[in-house]
Amino acid sequence: MSSILVILVTMPFAVAVASFFISTKAAKIITIAAGSVAFMLSLALVPSASSRPQIVAGSLLRVDALSVVFLVATTFIYATTAVFASGYLSLSNNDAGKRYGRRFYAGLNLFCWSMTAAPLVNGLALLWVAIEITTVISALLVAIDDTDEATEASWKYVLIASLGLGIALLATIIMYYAGTAVFGSSYELSFTKLLSGAGKFPADVVRLAFVLAVLGYGTKMGLAPVHTWLPDAHSEAPTPVSALLSGALLAISFYAILRYFQIAIRSIGPTFPRDVLLIFGVASLVLASLYLLAQRDIKRLLAYSSVEHMGILAIGMSFAAPIAIVGVLLHVLAHAAAKGTAFFGAGSVVRKFATKDMRKIRGGVDLLPWSGPMFVAAILALSAMPPFGIFRSEFLIVAGGLQNPGDIATVVLVMLVTMAFFGLSWFATQTMLSPKDTSIAPGPSGVASLVKGEVSIYIVISMGIGLVALVILGVHPPEVLLRLLNQAAAELGRPR
Repeated sequence: MSSILVILVTMPFAVAVASFFISTKAAKIITIAAGSVAFMLSLALVPSASSRPQIVAGSLLRVDALSVVFLVATTFIYATTAVFASGYLSLSNNDAGKRYGRRFYAGLNLFCWSMTAAPLVNGLALLWVAIEITTVISALLVAIDDTDEATEASWKYVLIASLGLGIALLATIIMYYAGTAVFGSSYELSFTKLLSGAGKFPADVVRLAFVLAVLGYGTKMGLAPVHTWLPDAHSEAPTPVSALLSGALLAISFYAILRYFQIAIRSIGPTFPRDVLLIFGVASLVLASLYLLAQRDIKRLLAYSSVEHMGILAIGMSFAAPIAIVGVLLHVLAHAAAKGTAFFGAGSVVRKFATKDMRKIRGGVDLLPWSGPMFVAAILALSAMPPFGIFRSEFLIVAGGLQNPGDIATVVLVMLVTMAFFGLSWFATQTMLSPKDTSIAPGPSGVASLVKGEVSIYIVISMGIGLVALVILGVHPPEVLLRLLNQAAAELGRPR
């Protein structure tokens, strides 16, 4: 099993380097292959991680049940995005198109490499480095189209994310300082060592480190009020990059917060960490629910949906019941599949109508006979409708919250999620299910092709894979996956 860790942390990097020197067609093929292999290798880790405390490869690589949950989510969106990108990108055969294709596929694989490495590395310092690398690469990908709007969004992302990661670095240093009370002035900042000694760490120091970690990594996760880069970056980035940002990067940032959560509950007990996450979660959900009711840009709508779901994750972790934590981890997987599928559908719509303005999009289901209905299904999945995975995960979270009758957070959660549902469902009704209007002029980004037919079969395939995964997670998740989720939840919910 240790060899799988080595392959996962090296293969995407090697493919990224190769993509820069080979033809775009070859880069497409090896990217799809790399994403598919990475996902299958992640699935191969599930049985072992659900029954063993950890799997290690040397001193730098380590996975446990929690790592594998996020690894599966990341590699799934890696594989499906590789398929989607091969159909979404329309590259010319001139030198400019070839250069763009090489840069895009090299950047995409590097981005996926950095996100895959994050749950594999052993220690808070290496985790910070991995997430810092994701910032650099993803910022370049956001600006790769070289428009004024994309460049502005990229700079905004770099400035805010760098500030957040600076705070996260301070959290890493302070947590290291907390460990010196037990391990002395020099020790390895590995997860095993930190968890073994956390019960003796100074309580006030751990509280400070945890708050800084939530604020710092919460910037990359998209928690309010440090979410402001997210709508711009998601809207202006190429759609495959938007899918990776929303489906994988936000989850990886949440993973970093959970590692601090693990240490904190062993050191100071669960009350303070849960209260901090509840505050950030409610703020994020309130903001997202309101903004979802007033969006006009199709990709910004999905971006604020991401803020909503990150708030749900944070609120879910504030509940004490183990079933809620299982629901949170299932939500990570379901959100990756749903948001990736939704962005794939948005990409198909944007290519068909040549605009992101929802006021100019009508009759999407008529014009896109396959990806149109699947896009509506993805929106319903994001709205927590059965039989999709997010319905199951949110049901578990709410069930966990209801185990404490005096906790009004569950009521707030249900009310705000319902408000968000109205925003998303209104969008789906107006743009996709209404009759097509041929009098609507396309946007300035291109000429709309208002002829019935799909943009690409690869887009349909990628969306189909995502919806199948969502149905499986919602109706009958595999038993081995449920064992993995329960094992990870047990580790997260284990107090001092």
